[in-house]
Order: sequence, then C-alpha cells, then structure tokens
Amino acid sequence: MLRTTILTSCYLTTSLVFAGGDDKLFVAKPFTPIKSFTAGIEGPCCDQEGNVYLVSYQTAHTIGKVTPDGKISVFVTLPGKSAGNGIVFDRAGFMYIADYVGHNVFKVDMKTRQLSVFAHNPKMNQPNDLAIAPNDTLYASDPNWGNGTGQIWRIDRAGKTHLVAADMGTTNGIEVSPDGKKLYVNESVQRNVWAFDIDKDGSLSGKRLLKKFPDHGFDGMRCDVDGNLYITRYGKGTVAVLSPQGEILREIDVLGALPSNLCFGGPDGKTVYVTEVTQQRLVSFRVDRPGLAWSRWQQK
Repeated sequence: MLRTTILTSCYLTTSLVFAGGDDKLFVAKPFTPIKSFTAGIEGPCCDQEGNVYLVSYQTAHTIGKVTPDGKISVFVTLPGKSAGNGIVFDRAGFMYIADYVGHNVFKVDMKTRQLSVFAHNPKMNQPNDLAIAPNDTLYASDPNWGNGTGQIWRIDRAGKTHLVAADMGTTNGIEVSPDGKKLYVNESVQRNVWAFDIDKDGSLSGKRLLKKFPDHGFDGMRCDVDGNLYITRYGKGTVAVLSPQGEILREIDVLGALPSNLCFGGPDGKTVYVTEVTQQRLVSFRVDRPGLAWSRWQQK
C-alpha cells in the first residue's frame, strides 16, 4: 500500500497477449508494460467480460481499465481529493471503490459510469480493501498506519456502516469464504491472518489466528472456489497460497518485490492478475482452480 502519485502516459497499449492456453501454472509473466501505472497501483477486480479495473492509473484519482488484450484507458475519475484503493463488484454488476482519503465507499454504474457515494463515515481511518459476501454485504478493512492499528466495517445494502471489529493491527487484505460463513483479514505490520465467523446478522464472532508469518508484509487477499487464500507478500515479491486450514500450499514469484493486490479473471477464472508496485505494472499467472469472484459472475 504505497501512496505515491506519479504521472504516466495517458493511454497505453501492449502486445502482451492474454495469459491463457498452454501457459505453465503458477509462473508469472508481465501483462502490462513497466510503469504503465503510477506507484499507487492497487485494488484490481475483473468484470464479467474479463476487463481488469484498478486504481491509480494516471493519478491517485483515476480508475484504469485494462482489456483482456492489454489496452489501458481511464474508466472513471474520482471527485476532489478522493483516491481509490480496493474494488469489488456486486451481483448486479455495480462497482464499489474504497476511498481512503474521503472516508467513502463509492458506487459506480458500469453502463453510465455515474459515480455516487454509497457509504460515508468520518470515523473510518482510511477504508482500504473491500470484500463482498454472497448477499452483497460489504466488509472494509480500515488500517491506521501511523498507530499500527486497525478495524473492520460492515456496510449493509442500504450503505449504512457498522463497526464489527475494533482494536486490531493494521488490517489490510480482506475476503469472504465461498460459503459466506467466514471472513478473513490480514494485518500487514503484525503479519497475522485472522478468521472470523460471520453471524446471520452480518456481525463477526469467533476470532481466531489462521496463520502468522515470520517476515515481510501483506496487502491484498482473494479466495479461489475451494476457499484457498491467495495473499500478496509485500516486500517478498510473492503470492502465498494458504489453505482454509492455514497451511501454505505454495508461493509464486511475481517479478517484483512489492505486490500490492490481486484478482482472478480470464475466460475460465484461472488467471490471477497482480498489481506490482516496483515495476508499476500488472503481472499475471495461471492457476489450477477458478477464483471465487469469477465463479459468482457465472451464477448470474
């Protein structure tokens, strides 16, 4: 999670082809050119057509769109001083963007690109990554980097915010399990991955440590359809794959020391896109099982 704004060229295309076909599993390759984004590159999420949306394209205020063949353009620009972080889609296809500056979560109509404030709470430190439950309830990690603390918010379908976990470390990556019964959140500085039970009313209980790592930081975190967590190891330059029981299944080199976030996409949901800060680009690698977010698009 790096808050640097660096201007880059307005519109880029790349001859790099879509990661698929006979590519080796768990082997990363570049998907966009070096410095095709700012150093704030973060928060990728794929739509139903396989386009990747991510924050801080030309500036911290822009959301970029990358097509499956690698063409990059500005999709929306956030108002005022707002700056994006995590992105998710709901079942109806609306985009939600965490605004870490304005204490907002924005909602975007993908057809009209109309942007509105879905949720706002000045008590938020800086809403960071977002996760979405099967019933479209949002959860937002909310770190205070200066104090090394954090919290978690639930945002209901009316846009009302509810503090569901306080007194945590630097909450960052966040995800809901495939069955919608567990919430996972990591703490970047403390290097913990926690699991909570999601109760019927959306509140959290049963906090337990899933895994503590000995070194390096974390950022984004997403599930595949089996509930395995893909976690960016910020500083180590890898994505760790963690089973629902907390076992490290593998680590994938992502061609740069500072992977900030990731998402699943591609025609079969088996391509992972990673935002990498050192090279300011997207990289991708193929996996053996589809991503959870991709599988939800297939259920529409």
